[in-house]
Amino acid sequence: MKNMKAIVFSEQGSAEVLQYTDVPKPMLDTHEVLVKVEACAVNYLDIHARRNRPEIEAKLRREGTPHILGSDIAGTIAEIGDAARGVTVGDRVVLAPCIPCGICSDCHRGAENLCDTQELIGFQTNGGYAEYVKAPAQNAIQMSAETLSFVNAAAIPIAYLTAWHMLMTRAQLRPEDDVLILGVGGGVGSAGLQIAKLTGARVFATASSNEKLERARQMGADVTINYKDTDFSKIVLEVTNGRGVDVVLEHVGAATWDQSIASLAKNGRLVSCGVTTGNIGTINIRKMYQKQLTLMGSALGTVAELRTLVHLAGQGKLEPIIDRILPLHRAGEAHLLLENRQNFGKICLCPRETEP
Repeated sequence: MKNMKAIVFSEQGSAEVLQYTDVPKPMLDTHEVLVKVEACAVNYLDIHARRNRPEIEAKLRREGTPHILGSDIAGTIAEIGDAARGVTVGDRVVLAPCIPCGICSDCHRGAENLCDTQELIGFQTNGGYAEYVKAPAQNAIQMSAETLSFVNAAAIPIAYLTAWHMLMTRAQLRPEDDVLILGVGGGVGSAGLQIAKLTGARVFATASSNEKLERARQMGADVTINYKDTDFSKIVLEVTNGRGVDVVLEHVGAATWDQSIASLAKNGRLVSCGVTTGNIGTINIRKMYQKQLTLMGSALGTVAELRTLVHLAGQGKLEPIIDRILPLHRAGEAHLLLENRQNFGKICLCPRETEP
């Protein structure tokens, strides 16, 4: 088969620019593998790319061909390039989303998520909103056939890798810590909740609806706050007798920045991975140094961390939260659900009508 079905767009705009059509199946380079996509999760980055990200606009203009989104991919290896090693046709795999240069100092010390020239599958390259996707063989991480479904595996790379790197690597979360998880209904938020509870921390969680907060409590959240009803920092301080939390997982940006800072205890750590409500936040520097706060950024994570997550999910210690599964041709609907915050957990697309 030389063609495949895919969701593509040739210009940026609303969800209506997404088209379900036939496109050429990817041609492999020697170190690449072709993966038959069984599930691809939808991310906010997909929406930003579809709307207005300049990198996508430049790619569309430079290459003159439609773009295919999708960074969270699980499937089976269908073909192998001549120089590809460590993989076999038929392997069940989840793809590491970042393609690093492999030669810079960051890559050599295993911090490939800091590589200045890394590319993201589905962003700088075509992605998994398709029947097939190609990727470097080194990005293919084998997964258990018995205990991890393709849908659950597809939910791991962006959300769980981001949350793990934030909480475990950057913030060094400890069992005795109190942690505040913002936007617990989203992919990173629900992943952060699971990781924090696995660590043994006490979890404060915010969401925009009581229904989402009830789900969070079912997942183990100890304190839940509807951020539309109140200033969540006041609730945090009230529950902790004025102390605050040790860690804030912040991925909202300008709209929550002040409250997130105010929620921190002395020696508190705020770790941020996103700015969906705006890039600019201010801080009272005097209060920062008096309370000896640590503010840190975080971006995705490493292949080693992703292997750890896939292993934990295979053992049943982490269970990705799936909001719903939609056939590939309903990608536009998936985008609208995400844009309107009507999901709790991940939305996954499947090229085949039946769930894998």
